[in-house]
Amino acid sequence: MTHALTSTRTSDTDREDINEGPNPLGMVGIEFIEYATSKPQALGNLLETMGFRPIARHRSREVLLYRQGALNIIVNAHGTGAALTDKPVISAIAVRVRDAAAAYKRALERGAWAVPVKVEVMELNIPAIHGVGTSRIYFVDRHGDFSIYDVDFTPIPTVDQQPPSVAGLHLFGIVQYIGNDRSDDWTEFYASLFGFTELAPDIRFGILPKGRILQSPCKTFYLQLIEPEPSVLDVEDDECLQRIGLGAPDVPAAVEALHKRGVEFVASKDAQQASRGALTRSAMGGAMFELVHHTPAGMAPTLPAARGSLPPEGAHPALGRPVGGV
Repeated sequence: MTHALTSTRTSDTDREDINEGPNPLGMVGIEFIEYATSKPQALGNLLETMGFRPIARHRSREVLLYRQGALNIIVNAHGTGAALTDKPVISAIAVRVRDAAAAYKRALERGAWAVPVKVEVMELNIPAIHGVGTSRIYFVDRHGDFSIYDVDFTPIPTVDQQPPSVAGLHLFGIVQYIGNDRSDDWTEFYASLFGFTELAPDIRFGILPKGRILQSPCKTFYLQLIEPEPSVLDVEDDECLQRIGLGAPDVPAAVEALHKRGVEFVASKDAQQASRGALTRSAMGGAMFELVHHTPAGMAPTLPAARGSLPPEGAHPALGRPVGGV
């Protein structure tokens, strides 16, 4: 986050060695995704139509925590060092790891760029590195029963702290826009630092083939790298985290449930396509969500495995050049 959030363990006996195996940082999923915007109320309204609920406020900053099921989204209107805009941008992701200090140290050794953080009184410290554009990647080792939010946030009274998901929605992945001929660069970045692996080109999710898909080493989420269309001039300075992909065991049921809540979707071409995925209409200048047919582990599948992924809608938003050893 733009402010420090999580502490690292101080006892060497508590730390697990970080090795060079398939999951070198000990990643175990995503703790939160952060949006930055100068219009937090408008973004909050959009999130609530998607089924998220505001459950806590930061103790000293204009920051709200939204939750749906196991997915946490932070809306930050405090500022990130760059000027806030009306359009929401994904400014950070926080990955859960076994040991934040060890994961951070190894990432720096592998060429990542550190992000200096200013820790205020009664705030925890989250180690972070630079991600795509102006975004940050945080390392969190406090989650579950004792989480990072226990220190920095105050629960909103009378609000359920564990709001259920709508139609089984859960985090599936994140779409990242990249510059021309940059797929190999970013694949190497995520592979060398985190242990992401590239899926075969014929393995797709959603409704239409697009981009390159990387699987996290913990096999809990995906990254989709999308280059601009061949006719578009170089957009390297426009690289960014563009949207969140939400898994749904039954996409049509999820679309129907969200439509009743006021969410508008891009029209699908046919019923078979609609069963594979859906894309919400752009709001607030570009904020959108992608639904992908996906059944979480432990739940009986409702449809055969889907193929294809959704293409981006509209032009790439300009957020700045990527850093972080690419």
